[in-house]
Amino acid sequence: MGKAFDPMSFMQDFVAGGISAAVSKTAVAPIERVKLLLQVQAVSKQLTEAQKYKGMVDCFVRIPKEQGFMAFWRGNLANVIRYFPTQALNFAFKDKYKDMFLKDVDAKKQFWRFFVGNLASGGAAGATSLCFVYPLDFARTRLAADVGKGDAREFTGLGNCLVKVFKADGLKGLYQGFFVSVQGIIIYRAAFFGLYDTAKGMTGKTNIFVSWAIAQCVTTVSGIISYPFDTVRRRLMMQSGRKGGDIMYKGTIDCWKKIAAQEGPSAFFKGAFSNVLRGTGGAIVLVMYDEIKGLLFG
Repeated sequence: MGKAFDPMSFMQDFVAGGISAAVSKTAVAPIERVKLLLQVQAVSKQLTEAQKYKGMVDCFVRIPKEQGFMAFWRGNLANVIRYFPTQALNFAFKDKYKDMFLKDVDAKKQFWRFFVGNLASGGAAGATSLCFVYPLDFARTRLAADVGKGDAREFTGLGNCLVKVFKADGLKGLYQGFFVSVQGIIIYRAAFFGLYDTAKGMTGKTNIFVSWAIAQCVTTVSGIISYPFDTVRRRLMMQSGRKGGDIMYKGTIDCWKKIAAQEGPSAFFKGAFSNVLRGTGGAIVLVMYDEIKGLLFG
């Protein structure tokens, strides 16, 4: 018999996890914004060639000067809000997909079935969650990519962004890049699962610090392997609300081809180093939060 569902325990974890996510995401939001700007500035209508950021440091220096210090947190509210439905959906669907793809599979004796089942269940759970929260992810990207100040801003906030794009392009506009996002989730899981399993097999039993270090390394490498998919989806997001000659990509495949041909393979990894810093910073904040939570609540 499985453990009975305890609504009180679920709500405590849900709220504590939400606070934890809000603290973590808000702390690393400036790095996240820099990463997004470097990723999508090539398709920005607000920046001329001469105004484009030369790299991570240039971006960090210019944002407060040109847009104000609080501009580092543009798009962060959408990112924090997104956590709650994602967690609730993950909780609702994770066991259903595990039963569907991994029922009666022995991880030790049927490694490849377990591996493929894990990818399928993770991809299905990720796609299901994304169906509901994708417009928030879309809005976060567009708000972070908005380099205007005052009246020159493209969007005044989260609600304005969603309404404006919906009026221009309908629901389709809010889901630009959805399918490449699902592909990215599957690639990330494949890399993470494969690398983590291999690393664990090579190191055997380890202490908590070594396990954490392995998890960090694997997360970083998996993030870099799946990063081009993130770049393509965010470039596609930037097209919503545009008409005629302003549309640069006909679709996902055209986006891959044009980035490679016009900007070179390195363009797929713009902002990747900021992404690594964001992941490490987020992990440190979470460890600190757990310590504080332990002191406050025992």
